[in-house]
Amino acid sequence: MTKTIEVDIFGQRYTIKGDTDDAYVKRVAAYVDAQMQQLAGGMKTATPTKVAVLAAINIAHQLFQTEQRCEQGEADVERRALCLMESIDEHLQPARNR
Repeated sequence: MTKTIEVDIFGQRYTIKGDTDDAYVKRVAAYVDAQMQQLAGGMKTATPTKVAVLAAINIAHQLFQTEQRCEQGEADVERRALCLMESIDEHLQPARNR
């Protein structure tokens, strides 16, 4: 069921429609607002559009870093699993040759 949720981001009120839990949408909006507020605090001249674009770039960067760590973790798990399987095979080889 589609519902309407109102959130404030960087001093602007937005109406978001969707099926997602209200608390989740508000949490996401609060995160975006915090990112924008933090950026604006460090800028001498900050238009809302400029702050929004920079916040989007920062959030995308965080996403890409997280994806990279996840991929590295998956590769590490695969490497460790392969090493374990090779080790098991090595230990089973003498038993097979008896």
